[in-house]
Amino acid sequence: MDIALWVLAGLLAAAFLAAGAMKIAQPREKLVASGMGWAENFPPGQIKAIGVLEVLASIGLIVPPLVGIAPVLAPLAAAGLVLVMIGAIVVHARRGETPQVGVNVALLILAAVVAWGRFGPYAF
Repeated sequence: MDIALWVLAGLLAAAFLAAGAMKIAQPREKLVASGMGWAENFPPGQIKAIGVLEVLASIGLIVPPLVGIAPVLAPLAAAGLVLVMIGAIVVHARRGETPQVGVNVALLILAAVVAWGRFGPYAF
């Protein structure tokens, strides 16, 4: 199970690193034009903050347990991603964006499994 949790954490880290970096690097107008319609309802600073949270969580999933310094940050990062995904589900549901809700639910479940495993029976 430890290997499965590492794989899940790696997949989550890759997905959120890419998504967060995109939110940080691109202006709001470009995000909206690329299919992130929800961004038109948020100020640019808030979009950047969401991106920073996603990048920090992706780092927190992998780096602390990998180097053995404060490995408790990994399940905390996963729990933080669960909260981010709850917010994303609410935003997409209000906008009627059903396909994005499904993606967010899947990511929430993966993050919840990592948080459960690392806080519980497979802690570092």
